[in-house]
Amino acid sequence: MNISQLENCIGYQFKDVRLLNTALTHSSYRREHSNVREDNERLEFIGDGILDAVIALHLYIKRPDLSEGKLTKLRALIVCERALAEVGRKISLGDHLLLGAGESKSGGASKDSIIADAMEAVFGAILIDGGYEACEKVVLNILTDTIREALEGRLFSDYKSEFQELVQEKGVQKIISYITDGSEGPDHDKRFFVHVEMDGKIMGRGSGKSKKEAGQNAARAAIEGLKR
Repeated sequence: MNISQLENCIGYQFKDVRLLNTALTHSSYRREHSNVREDNERLEFIGDGILDAVIALHLYIKRPDLSEGKLTKLRALIVCERALAEVGRKISLGDHLLLGAGESKSGGASKDSIIADAMEAVFGAILIDGGYEACEKVVLNILTDTIREALEGRLFSDYKSEFQELVQEKGVQKIISYITDGSEGPDHDKRFFVHVEMDGKIMGRGSGKSKKEAGQNAARAAIEGLKR
């Protein structure tokens, strides 16, 4: 793993490079190496929060003409799993990940869910290492093209947001919930199952290699059902 090369791609030099190493460590690797004390899940949690905050503030300032609903939809598009996986691939993040043997054998380094989670973990590591302004700079730089495409309406669909909008268009307040029904398969090749409910009624079901992907597919099924 060439950390310096990755730092150049990210556009940030770590003071404590151990944070970057942790951001690149998948849980499957930690389970197979007793000397590794932490994987990237906690940093992912922090990165997810700071990513939402940075993008929300940027959109708020850049597009004062947009309503709260439109801003929410744009942010969801920009920070979704697929978008983060794409920018992660652009900086070859998968080449630097530490994966367990099984996960590596099953192509974990190319999975959207793993790359997206690691991208969030990297943002979390930068926040801890360099503070908010440093993290904000990196986020906006790495996601420049994604943000532009979202603002121009050329980014892919976020089915959860689209389903929410379709429901709101009917002018009735509805409670939408995404429920994880379970999962199957080994840790390195797990599949999740999710259904979406509207006021307690099941509207669609979906599956995927992550809960996020399964939720998106459930929302897509719900949209198809509403449009019939």
